Amino acid sequence: MAVYACPPPMETLAVSLLNGVSYGLLLFMLSSGLTLIFSMMGVLNFAHAAFYMLGAYLGYALSAHLGFLSALFLVPLATGLLGAAFERHVLRRVHPLGHVPELLVTFGLGLVLHELVQLVWGTGPVNYRVPSWLDGPLFTLYGTQFPLYRAFIMAVALAVLALLGLMLRHSRLGLVVQAALTHPQAVQALGHDVPRVFMAVFGVGSGLAGLAGVLGGNAFVTEPGMAATLGSVLFVVIVVGGMGSLTGALLASLLIGLLQTLAVGLDQSLGQLLELSGPLAAVRLSQLAPVLPFALMVAVLVWRPRGLLGRRE
Repeated sequence: MAVYACPPPMETLAVSLLNGVSYGLLLFMLSSGLTLIFSMMGVLNFAHAAFYMLGAYLGYALSAHLGFLSALFLVPLATGLLGAAFERHVLRRVHPLGHVPELLVTFGLGLVLHELVQLVWGTGPVNYRVPSWLDGPLFTLYGTQFPLYRAFIMAVALAVLALLGLMLRHSRLGLVVQAALTHPQAVQALGHDVPRVFMAVFGVGSGLAGLAGVLGGNAFVTEPGMAATLGSVLFVVIVVGGMGSLTGALLASLLIGLLQTLAVGLDQSLGQLLELSGPLAAVRLSQLAPVLPFALMVAVLVWRPRGLLGRRE
């Protein structure tokens, strides 16, 4: 009987950590846009995950004709313009009516985008693949490969994080955005167009969701249910990190990415891990991976109701 050697535990842990960080940074790229919109406008955009889905499908369509790099620049621009137009012509009209109309209108937009995607591309997954020049391993450890494309996702996410930090802390626009967050009437009195700032922020948030879709669509699966699948995790990220905190969103994204990836990568049974017996002993960590973000959210809310770094009332 053939004997197959298991990968060394440290190597498995290292690759799982890298996969977790890459997934966490993708989550941050997506959640950062929603965090910006909430911190500026107090709006929980229920259509945010739908912009991610739309970005993946547009990335698939444009990559086939113009190439992946063109899609990487054009799709965020398209989703950003769509988000800005939605804020200008729809969301701004219901904003004075309170949070419930805002939630309903963004939820309705998400349903509209979902139906449009199914009308154009069908109800099944599409064959959106990693470009050939990024397809392959970055390095190999004891026979386990770390994909070059995941490293590319990490690089783009870190670049987005750096650009957001520079824009918010060191640019004139960033100063206006931060001032409008706490003193919108004073900013308006100084001659700045606060509604236009809100429109720009909503557009930037939607563009970041589209960018995450272009990158994540071929790394995972591009299909109409991807918005619902990731949407729930997305709201877990901003609740755990703290409503309106970009740093908290980064921390929560990395925690959730590492938690889920390590659970799948290590894949031990509860019986081995906790020395349990009975029906629960056969349950494996990989089976619990989809539940772990929600368990983390409950634990954080019990310990710190505002989230890890949340300050917003």
